Amino acid sequence: MSGDIQDKPQPLIEHLMELRTRLIWSIGAFFVAFIVCFIFAKHLFNALVYPYKWAVQWAGLDVTKAQLIYTAPQEFFFTQVKVAMFGGLVIAFPIIAAQIYKFVAPGLYKNERAAFLPFLIASPVLFLMGGALVYFFFTPMVMWFFLTMQQAPGEGDVAISLLPKVSEYLSLIMTLVFSFGLVFQLPVVTTLLARVGLLTSQWLAEKRKFAIVLAFIVAAVLTPPDPMSQIGLALPTILLYEISIYAARLVERQRAAQAVEEANGSADVAKTDSV
Repeated sequence: MSGDIQDKPQPLIEHLMELRTRLIWSIGAFFVAFIVCFIFAKHLFNALVYPYKWAVQWAGLDVTKAQLIYTAPQEFFFTQVKVAMFGGLVIAFPIIAAQIYKFVAPGLYKNERAAFLPFLIASPVLFLMGGALVYFFFTPMVMWFFLTMQQAPGEGDVAISLLPKVSEYLSLIMTLVFSFGLVFQLPVVTTLLARVGLLTSQWLAEKRKFAIVLAFIVAAVLTPPDPMSQIGLALPTILLYEISIYAARLVERQRAAQAVEEANGSADVAKTDSV
């Protein structure tokens, strides 16, 4: 059994040196990506503003008059820093994930490495899917909801206009991206837990009603206090929970099939020995 392990046992100091190397590579990758993103921070922020422009068009307003403001001299600078950090983390994530895998892999058996690697690939893909859903649909929908609350000047009424701040708009879209990205990891987490035997598809199915309530509670905590974004996060969460149940069933079927093959192999060996 020990022959399946990739490397021999190492002293603690060698593990710490290996950890230091992986941290240096991860921090270096993030720093380089951060510098590149900071150089193009304004272009990246302008790309993040497109959902707001789409919301303005959905509301039937003049998109040429749409604007974002900042009320403190340093506000837009720190907003660019946050954009660069966000972009740097996204760009450097594949390198960081690879360094984590390289540090953990020597302590895993071959079958464990084979099981772990697909999830390492699926995790960022699902995160990007959640981010894309936010960018192309939910952010425009949320901003459209806020834009419809504006009030045109009339008899006895004053004009009430939405003038979003650059920092608050960035905070909104980043909150939504991280919220949806984390929720989209649900199939990965549940499948991993089912693979190691901590969860079963039957248990997940029995707890479905509690999961639905929890989905709305989590959506209320993670998203801005408006019903559109809360419902928009809760419904995909429930759908992902159902996908998690199906994924757990697939894992259980694979484990059952593997157990049958091992039993048949043991029986064949026993027959050969008896002959």
